[in-house]
Formats: sequence, structure tokens, C-alpha cells
Amino acid sequence: MTDKNLKPLLVVEDNPGLQKQLKWSFEGYQVHLAGDRASAIDLLKQSNAPVVTLDLGLPPDSANASEGLAALDEILSMASHTKVIVVTGSDDRQNALKAISLGAYDFYQKPIEPEMLSLIVDRAYSLYELEEENRRLATQGSLSQLDGIIGASPKMLVACRLVEKVGPSEATTLLLGESGTGKELFAQALHRLSPRYDKPFVALNCAAIPDNLLESELFGYEKGAFTGAVKQSPGKIETANGGTILLDEIGDMPMHLQAKMLRFLQERVIERIGGRSPIAVDVRIICATHCDLEQFIKEGLFREDLYFRISEIVIEAPPLRERESDKLLLAQNFLDKFSEKSGRRFRGFTDAARLEIDAYAWPGNVRELENRVKRAVVLAEGNRISAEDLGFVVDSEPQSLNLREAREHAEYQTIQRALKIYDNNVTHASEAMGISRPSLYKLVKKLGMPEPGKQ
Repeated sequence: MTDKNLKPLLVVEDNPGLQKQLKWSFEGYQVHLAGDRASAIDLLKQSNAPVVTLDLGLPPDSANASEGLAALDEILSMASHTKVIVVTGSDDRQNALKAISLGAYDFYQKPIEPEMLSLIVDRAYSLYELEEENRRLATQGSLSQLDGIIGASPKMLVACRLVEKVGPSEATTLLLGESGTGKELFAQALHRLSPRYDKPFVALNCAAIPDNLLESELFGYEKGAFTGAVKQSPGKIETANGGTILLDEIGDMPMHLQAKMLRFLQERVIERIGGRSPIAVDVRIICATHCDLEQFIKEGLFREDLYFRISEIVIEAPPLRERESDKLLLAQNFLDKFSEKSGRRFRGFTDAARLEIDAYAWPGNVRELENRVKRAVVLAEGNRISAEDLGFVVDSEPQSLNLREAREHAEYQTIQRALKIYDNNVTHASEAMGISRPSLYKLVKKLGMPEPGKQ
């Protein structure tokens, strides 16, 4: 493997013997060695290494952690997304925890076992790449017609490609999906991709307006049409003339209005309440619902002829539970957004939080995930969002204060959880943990766990 294909890794260690040992311990990495804070900062500028292992005991005061903590602060000030793994002495728990509070990604306790340290480095690099991809997608999204729609899962990509194809057309489109899946974002993208992009986009939630008011909201009314109608008022359809109207939750539209809506779709004219003159309206119709309209038709709750009119094209927004690879991508995007708004800086999510995000079914879909992250940004006390911050109940059984035992316990729990989530599929579990299959098998053997089934 050439140097160009190797991932840069900065190792900050003043012991020449350990430097030599570590240089050849990281397969797949181009290791840059620094023996003090100044050279570490210079090498970081040159290499742009996304992951750093940092010995806290650096010259000129190797017996204490002051120089190492200063190096940590300088590294994170210069490159805030860098994953720093601090290396501490066996009796230096206090400084290890202090380093974590200052923004270090993780810590490792001497004596060094290259295989274990490599596992932590691999995991840090995987997290960095995931967050970097999220930042890239978020930047692209702000310049894209699919603004706000973030996802790389197969079902989401299918939906996005369909939006891109349908957007430039005049086809009446029906968006299906559970509440919170982002159907309005799809509708806005369809509008931006159309020739009507510079005309009004008007959204109306049919379920949020009482039946006796919905008709006037849709079609408008003339002065004196009813008590309180003191002036002429155009409806949402007329307001959207030349542009696009989104009829959200159309499955909740009452039957008598469905008939009037069908006439509008057929003739493209409306009549205000109390009016006598038809008004021609040029508007693109997009409808959305979380309901099963075909079942509603069978139950007599929705007109079949209207269904065929609004469903020239059907696009399904997949639920978040079916977008496995998007959960952490979305969570990080929301964390970045709310962190910026609140003026706080976070170093991402803890491993336990990431596992909970991956494992949870998210019945409220993207909206629920967004709300949980927003809440966590307000409530979190540390610099990384924990599972508890997100509202998850995590087993709080007391753990040993011995760092090695605590790490082995955490690794055991993480592996057990990953294998459970992925139904004992070693390939998927190892990918989720950011390690290779052989590394996972080695850890399983080391921790005395039952060997998982090979799939």
C-alpha cells in the first residue's frame, strides 16, 4: 500500500522506545511521530491527521500532565473535529477524565497493548469519517434543490431520485409516509425543481383546520358570505396561483369537500364561498398523507375518483427505522445545527448514545430524532451527548474503578449489543462498531464471549 493510500495518524509520545513500537503497530496508517507539543502542532498542520494519540506526560514536565493537556487544548482549538485519544499512566484516572471533559475522544491506560490501542484508533477514525460525510452532505444540501433532505440509505436514495425526476413535470403528486418522515421537505423540493420555483409555495394541513373552516381556507369567500365575512378573502388555492400548493393530510379531508376538490382538479376553476363567478387558477397540486387511502376507499371515507386524480405519481417517504445508515447521519446534522444556535460546542455522541440511536425504532421518525437531539443540546452537561441526554434509560449497574476492567466491561457490553442488534451477523456488527471482522473475533476471544455465528 502506497503512502497516498494510508490514513494519516499523529502519535505524540516522548519515549523513543514507545515511538518505535507504535510506528509499526497501526496497519493501514501513515504514522507521524512527535515528541513534544510544538512538534505535534507542526506535524498536525502538515498531515491534517484526523486522529491523534497523545501522551499526557510530555517534556519539559513529563512527570505531570500540564503539557499534555495544553497540547490537547491547542489541537482542538486548531482542528475541532480531530479525535484525540489521550494516553495516561496506570494511576492517572483524574487527568484522563479531565482530558475527556476538555474534548478528548477517548483515553487509553498504559502499559500499551498495540492491538487494543489500534481498535480504539480504528473506531475513532470511523467516527471521524462518518461525521465528515455528514458535514459534506449538509454543505451540499444547502446548495441543492433537495435542501434539508439528508440520507444515504437505499430507500431514501430511491425517493430522492424520484423527486428529481418528477420535480420538473406538472404531474399531481401524492406523498405517502408516516408522520415525521419529512413529506413537506419532499414537497418543497418538488416545487424548487419545477418551472414554478420562483412562484408561491403554499402549504395547508387539512387535519389542523376544523371542517367548517376548511372550505373557506381552501377556496376563499366573498364579503357577506357568512357572519363575520366583512371583506373578500382569497383561499389558499388562489393564493398559490402560478405556483404550488401542498394539501397535507388530505386523508382527513371531509367527503363534501372531496367532491369540490375533484371538480377543481378536473376543471382548474374555483368559486369562493358566496361567489357566483368561476375563477381560473393555474396551480400544481401536491398531496400528502400518513393514511392508507386505499383502505379509506374501501371504508367509504375517501373518494376513489379523487384518489386517482391526486396519485398520478406516488412517492413514499421511508420511515426512519428502515433507514439504518441515516440515523447517525441525521443525528449529527441536528447536533451541529442546534449546537450552533445555542452557542455550545460538542464533541459528538458517546458510544452508548450512538448504539441507542442505531437500535431504537424511532416511531416518531425524523421529527422525534430532531426533538430528542434538540432537548439533549439544552440539557447536556458534558461535551459529548450521552444516551441519558437523549432520554434513553441505560443500565446503571456499578462498574469497577479500575480503568482496564471498566474498558473491558464496556467492550463486552458494546459487542453484545451490536451482535444482538444485527442478529449475530458478524459482518454487520463489526461495520457498525467501526472495526474489522478479525478484530471483532479477537475481542470476542479475549473477553471470553461465546463465538457468534458466522454468516
